[in-house]
Amino acid sequence: MAGERTGAWFGFGFCGFGQALGSGCGNQVLSPEPLRAPGAGLDICRVSASWSYTAFVTGGGQVELSGSARGAAGGCKDAWASEAFLVVLRPGPGSGPGAELQAWAPGSALRGEPLWAQTVVPEAERKDGPGGGETQAGPLPLLPCTCAYVSPRPPFYRPLAPTLRARRLELGAEHALLLDAAGQVFSWGGGRHGQLGHGTLEAEPEPRLLEALQGLSMAEVAAGGWHSVCVSETGDIYIWGWNESGQLALPTRSLVEDGETVTGEGTGELYTWGWGKYGQLGHKDTTSLDRPCRVDYFVDKQLQVRTVSCGPWNTYVYAVEKEKS
Repeated sequence: MAGERTGAWFGFGFCGFGQALGSGCGNQVLSPEPLRAPGAGLDICRVSASWSYTAFVTGGGQVELSGSARGAAGGCKDAWASEAFLVVLRPGPGSGPGAELQAWAPGSALRGEPLWAQTVVPEAERKDGPGGGETQAGPLPLLPCTCAYVSPRPPFYRPLAPTLRARRLELGAEHALLLDAAGQVFSWGGGRHGQLGHGTLEAEPEPRLLEALQGLSMAEVAAGGWHSVCVSETGDIYIWGWNESGQLALPTRSLVEDGETVTGEGTGELYTWGWGKYGQLGHKDTTSLDRPCRVDYFVDKQLQVRTVSCGPWNTYVYAVEKEKS
């Protein structure tokens, strides 16, 4: 088997608080640039971006903060950034399989004592139900026990019904999306912009199955501020919710564009659309778009995009060199 191809992180968009984002010149980066990481040579495996700062987690368990909050700490399995709190997951104090969930004030630089901490014990393997005992929890905010998640507001630890075999969970500004082991999608929380997908603008206090997607197996989910996205196992994209900046890739009266959508056939190409005031779409300008447009930077540099992490006003991308034909 061939070795893993060389990869690197790139950033673009808002960096007015000094976030590690490309060159970091001025308040914005309009096109992807190699990440100006907070520590030279860091093996970054996860990026979580809040509005004013970003948390980087390395393969060696180091977490580095960049922006309005700065600091570093070791022994971290995962980190999740929000404006109110920084949440980290660390190995438990004992020798068992448990982990400790900690909430910190972002400005604390991860020094002193956390504001709140709780031991999280992994769920015992189950052989019944979809996926049996092979269901694995995704990154924060979904917790290793798969039957709970972490919230940016107290109570930080929120349980899920034990019947929900969670595979991935995403939190928007007012709503949550959960992908289960069978590829079904559940949503709950605020619904005033249609972000829940239940055909109403009503809130839902508990996870509710999206009936419109029944019979379709989903592979990925993502929650924006007030909109939602799913990608099916066959590669189809479903989007619903608020569209004031074209984030649903549907025409909006507020946007008048003369350009044409750029399309391509290559795997690993990146397409962006929606609000672009700070260059977070990566098209060398601050235009908002109501149609998907390819980010040509990665095509021009012969790079394939593997991971995308969207912050409120900026974007981080991990890409690898294309295989030589």
